Formats: sequence, structure tokens, C-alpha cells
Amino acid sequence: MEKRLILAIVLSFLVLIGYQLLFVKPKPQVPETPAAAPPALARTEGAPSGQAAAPASAAAKPAQQPGPAQGLKATAAQPETEVVVETSLYRAVWTTKGAVLKSWKLKRHLNDKKEPLDLVPAQSRETGRFPFALALEDKALAASLNAALFEASKATVELADGRSDEVRFTYSDGKSVRAEKVYRFTGGTYAVGIELRVWTNGQEAAPSLVWGPGIGNPSPAELNKRITSTVGAAVYSGGKVARLDEKKYKPEASAWNFVDWAAYEDNYFAALFVLPPQKGQTTFEREVPAEGQTPLYFLSVSRPGTAFIGPKDFDALKAFGHDAKKAINFGAFGSIAEILLISVKYFYKLVPNWGVAIILLTLVIKIIFFPLTYSSTKSMAKMAELQPKIKALRAKYKKAKTDIEQRRQMNEEMMKLYKEHGVNPAGGCLPLLIQLPIFWGVFRMLVASVEFRHAPFCLWIKDLSVSDPSHVLPILMGVTQYITQKMTPTTADPAQAKMMLIMPVIMTVFFMNFQSGLILYWLTTNVLQIAQQALINRMMARQKGKENGKRK
Repeated sequence: MEKRLILAIVLSFLVLIGYQLLFVKPKPQVPETPAAAPPALARTEGAPSGQAAAPASAAAKPAQQPGPAQGLKATAAQPETEVVVETSLYRAVWTTKGAVLKSWKLKRHLNDKKEPLDLVPAQSRETGRFPFALALEDKALAASLNAALFEASKATVELADGRSDEVRFTYSDGKSVRAEKVYRFTGGTYAVGIELRVWTNGQEAAPSLVWGPGIGNPSPAELNKRITSTVGAAVYSGGKVARLDEKKYKPEASAWNFVDWAAYEDNYFAALFVLPPQKGQTTFEREVPAEGQTPLYFLSVSRPGTAFIGPKDFDALKAFGHDAKKAINFGAFGSIAEILLISVKYFYKLVPNWGVAIILLTLVIKIIFFPLTYSSTKSMAKMAELQPKIKALRAKYKKAKTDIEQRRQMNEEMMKLYKEHGVNPAGGCLPLLIQLPIFWGVFRMLVASVEFRHAPFCLWIKDLSVSDPSHVLPILMGVTQYITQKMTPTTADPAQAKMMLIMPVIMTVFFMNFQSGLILYWLTTNVLQIAQQALINRMMARQKGKENGKRK
């Protein structure tokens, strides 16, 4: 029995450590090579067998349509200017050079310097390549348009919540090329409507939109604090999300067909583009500027109609629609994590402190699982009482390990003994295993939810999404785990019991660098478990007294 308990505890840690091994197929590293040629094609999940995806820039052209009226008027020569869009959620800066995005600063989310977080990477300024650039089959034409000076319909846009407006960028060389980029904004949302049109020689081309290089500007210190620092592409197709980490980039698996939406994402933020249903194509591309230099990554999407540029906030993504909430990587028990997040957000409305909300959530979980915990403790107590008889049976059948007949007889007598005393040998471990998905759901919720980023609790805990800098919470967790273990009935012999006392030390070390929110959850669980165990012990003593009274 004790071995099973140890197995259950060890399994909980293996679930945390081995998630990638258990639920995600490992992706071998690919040697970095200059991206002079387009990436190889990969079959899209959900596509007919044997059908390969085409690069987004090579999207099939729509039926040929006449272009704008003949006699194009060239765009008036003018210096590069900026167009500012201001809402309650962000401040966006566009430039007339290429009609691309220079800055997208979130007002409600800050960086490590306590400044509005900019989702446009600093590498854009260094390389001169900004998000919302165009990609075309004719690369020379695309490069020309991305360097062209467009005319903007407005210089500034200020939107109150619920109000909408648009900025129209137009360009023409006066000969054969005309391009339009229309961006539509609504105050109070992170959604952006997109319309792209390019004509050349009177025919309409099929442009794609590019986001990159990268997303955001997390500092090395911030990345080191995070439990996960995955950055890359997320592609939603056929009801499933496929993810490609920059660090595990594979050219042969970087293009998809039949895409509903595609996003450039990190753990907390995303630039997500909704594509035409069952017609969307996207490519995740890597370029190495020169040998030894840092690779650049770009997401190319065909004919996006709408974008979401902002935090992976559950409510905001749900309101956006298109199953965009699946951009939040809740992992294998995503439905459980969603329910837990909805619950903790409800508690946050009651008490506007995310740490207190976690404590209230833990209290509710303990109340729900109290019957299971009581049953488990009761079963373990009965097993502890039966240990002398179990040892006697094992002594009686000394050759059970090598003699099949003796093993059969011992098992029969053992099951008879369990039945007589109403004991389920798995009763002590099964409730622990049942609760593992809840623990994993809490873990993924705290790791993936942007709500806990930079969320303070009290005193020295200023950010529930990173580890406790003073290590006080992990130490308290270890102490309470030791007390809990001492109070819980055990079927182990004295030597095994002493070995089990090492577990709180191991857990303290193991959790030392985990985020404060998760440790707060576990610490609260231990404190409640101590109170719960005291109550259970009293209930069991009272029940035992009644049983002894009836026997007399």
C-alpha cells in the first residue's frame, strides 16, 4: 500500500516534468541554414492524405478581375509620416512607408521597466522589417511596395469603447501597380479588420501579410523567471492547434493549408490572424541574415480578414470568437484548466486580489474532494490496523515469490481478510490519482493565464507568475507538507516511514523555482489538509469509539 502511495506522489511530479514527453511528440533540432530558398512543404493536419501545403505567398489567385480604372494616378510624393491609433487598450503607430506597423503598445500590460508593453519587436527597427508587410509571388514587387510611400486617409484616430473607424493606405506608381491596405479599429477590443488589395497590369494579385520578426521584447531576465518561454507559431485547423517552437524549427513542417487562424505567439501574447474558412494558408519562415547571427522568424498568412493583437486573455479571446481561446496553451487537461480559470476569475471579482482568489479556489476544491479524502484516510487507517495480520500471512507463505501455488493461496487469504474488514487495498491511492488532473489543470492555468502575469499577492510577492525571490513560500510549503505527512495514517514500517519524511525536502527543492501562484496553491492545500486531517482523525476516533461500544 505504501509503495502505491509513493508511486502516486512520484507520478504527480513525473506529470509535471514529463509533459512534453508524454503528450507532445519530440521534434528533433534542425541545423540552422540560411533561408535563401523557401521552406519545404508539409502536409496539413486534416488535409487529404498525400496533399501538400503550399507556401502562403503562393496562394491560389482568385478569378482574374479588372483592376482600377485605366489611367492610374501616381501617389503624390511626400515624406514618410506616422499614423497614430489610440484606444483604451492600446496605442498603435503605423508608418506610410509600406503601410506597416511600427508600434503596438498595450496600456494594461507593462514590461519589466513598468512601461506599456510593445508587441512589435525591437528587431524590426534594427532590420527595417515591420509587421504587416506584404508578401507576393513577385518578390521584387513585394519589396517595392514594402518600401513605397503610401497615402493615408487619416493622421490620427482616437476611439472611445464601442466606436469604430478605419485608416486607408493607398499607393500607385501611375503606371501598372496599385495597392490598398485598409485597417479597421474598434475601441475596447484588440480586433483589427484587414483588407489587402494589389493590382498589377490590370489584374488583381493574391497578397499575403507578414508578422515578424518575432513578437514582443521580453528581457533575458524575464525569460529566465518564466516556467515556459515558448515563442513561435500556432495554427488552428480541423479543430486542433498545432504549435511550432522557434527553438524546434523544422523547414519541412512549416507550411499549412486549410487554416482557420494562425498566430505568432509567446506564452502570454499573440498576433492572431483569421483566414478565409478552409482556404487559409500560412507559412512559418526562418531567415539567417549571416553566419553566426541570430535567426529571424516570420509568420506569413494569406488574405487575413481580421486580426487579434494583444494578451491571451481568456474573456477577450472568447469574445473575439473563431475558437481563438484555444490560443491559450492549457495542455492535456485544457477543459479542467478553463473551468478553474473561470472559477478563479469569479473569486477575483469578489475579492480583487489574485492570490486571495487562488486561496478561495483551493478551499472550494478541498471541500469538493473532502468525501474522497475522508474515504482515502479511512481506508489507509484500516490498512494500518491490518498490517500485523498481513505480515503474518506473508510470513506464512514465505515462498510466494517463487511458488505460484503459494502465491495464489496467499492472495486468496489476503482478499478474504480485506473483505472481512471492509477494506479496499486501492482505496488510499485512488483518490490521489483522481485529483492529479485537477493539480495539472491548476498548474497549466497558472502557467498559461496572462491574468497572473505581474499580479501581486501581498508583502514580498509582487508577481504570482514567477518564483518567490525570498524562497519563503517553498519553505513554508515543505514544512506544512511534513506536518501533513506526520498526521496522515500510514501502512509503512518504521524504516519506510522515515524514508517518506524525505519527500517534503524533495518537494521543497523541486518547487523552489516554480511560480509563486502554484506554490501558494500547494501551501494552502497543505494548511487546509492539516485542518481537514485533524477533523477526520476526530471523526474516525468517534466512529471507532461507537463501534467498540457496540461490541461491549
